Amino acid sequence: MASKSNEQIVMLPFMAHGHLIPFIALARQIYQATGFRISFASTPLNIQYLTSTFKSSSDEPENDYITLLELPFCSADNGLPPNTENTENLSLDSIGKLCSASQSLRAPFHSLVSDISAKQGHPPLCIISDVFFGWASEVANSLGTVNVTFSTGGAYGTLAYSSLWLNLPHRGRSDSDEFHLPGFPDRCRFHITQLHHFLRNADGTDSWSKFFQSQISFSMQSAGWLCNTVEEFEPAGLEWLRNFLKLPVWAIGPLLPPTVLKKDYSSLSVVASGISTRRAGKRLEISVEKCMEWLESHSPASVLYISFGSQNSINPSQMMELAIGLEESAKPFIWVIRPPVGFEQKCEFRAEWLPEGFEERMEKRKQGLLVSNWAPQLEILSHESTGAFLSHCGWNSVLESLSQAVPIIGWPLAAEQAYNSKMLVEEMGVSVELTRWLHNSMDWKEVKKVIEMVMDKNGKGGDMRSKALAIKDQLRAAVRDEGEDKGSSVRALDDFIKTLQSKRQMSSIS
Repeated sequence: MASKSNEQIVMLPFMAHGHLIPFIALARQIYQATGFRISFASTPLNIQYLTSTFKSSSDEPENDYITLLELPFCSADNGLPPNTENTENLSLDSIGKLCSASQSLRAPFHSLVSDISAKQGHPPLCIISDVFFGWASEVANSLGTVNVTFSTGGAYGTLAYSSLWLNLPHRGRSDSDEFHLPGFPDRCRFHITQLHHFLRNADGTDSWSKFFQSQISFSMQSAGWLCNTVEEFEPAGLEWLRNFLKLPVWAIGPLLPPTVLKKDYSSLSVVASGISTRRAGKRLEISVEKCMEWLESHSPASVLYISFGSQNSINPSQMMELAIGLEESAKPFIWVIRPPVGFEQKCEFRAEWLPEGFEERMEKRKQGLLVSNWAPQLEILSHESTGAFLSHCGWNSVLESLSQAVPIIGWPLAAEQAYNSKMLVEEMGVSVELTRWLHNSMDWKEVKKVIEMVMDKNGKGGDMRSKALAIKDQLRAAVRDEGEDKGSSVRALDDFIKTLQSKRQMSSIS
């Protein structure tokens, strides 16, 4: 670890767990490389979440490099339910309101950074802001520092999401459901069904368009972008993103716990680590030990892990068909299950949402383990018995899965997940898409067919596993930091820091 420094970086993550987690990992990575102090700015309830996350990280050196700073926010003033400061458990409509309301943080954030500058006698070295907080670029410029945008997703998905909102290329098309997306080569055709319905219906005047177009445009005025990916993993995506932004893009991923990337876990060796609890700051509904014992009773690469992320679920008919398909496949599985869409997400799970007697049969046969709400995902994916991951293709989950050479069955549900899925299928060959979104019908026979194909150790399943293994090696090599032998992501972080320091020197001279 670098010696302590007087330099400070201010971080501004968006209010969603899928964004907060990589920001935390980035803060640790920067501190360990430089000794710079990090200030995290967020709303009070998100600061509480961050506090609990850091307190659970017993392996961190007192976490004294992080300062958590509150930005005032009142959800009721913005048409949101009381004590709502995060996307978790919100409907899509409420998430839209939260996005719009997040712009109210600009003035208090400006005051916060101004106070930091006054106390230390100079501005922070930089602000690292979420792509959804593009206005931070103007704040940074007004206070004599620089803003760097952090995309918590991958290069391909970030480019697709940004270009779609800025260009809306699908609007007014009647000749074909396929279209070319600016920033991508002609061979990467996108399809109208890969767009979430609120993007498909956007016309540039709606609230979603106004928010994303303004924030992405502001972010393109920053000094550069950080991307949670690896140069060797996404060479084409990074090249296209750099050409689109016309800015430096530093690939500093994968932002995962170092123990996950430096060890090959087997058996019960992960139990004591509590990786998932520390990473997500969540209370597990099942002990890590119980999950590991259940996995130990199954053969290598035989178990399907199913999870749709921290805030997603599927509709009732899809849940029923998925359950039937799982049972008919006879493949063992661990399913992180929540109430289906349309029901209160915090309510007790009802047996009627599954086939009659389903959970009892799965338990008796030792075929399935159902876990409510949250499971130790990293430990499950790290276990040798896990053979595939049925996932929403959120970027954190993609990196966690591929870092353990676990192929993916895609079921995108929101945000840029459909573009991640497209890349994993078409560019990487490590995934098969089962379906997408909530409105698509689901047939249990297709579920059974896809599961059997991906879990097969030969044929397409075997090919996917081989390609996932190669990506695992790329991800781990990128973070290698052994003397002169540095991986691409370590070198990228070094270059990022040197660029910031050079900008500081230039500004002091001028």
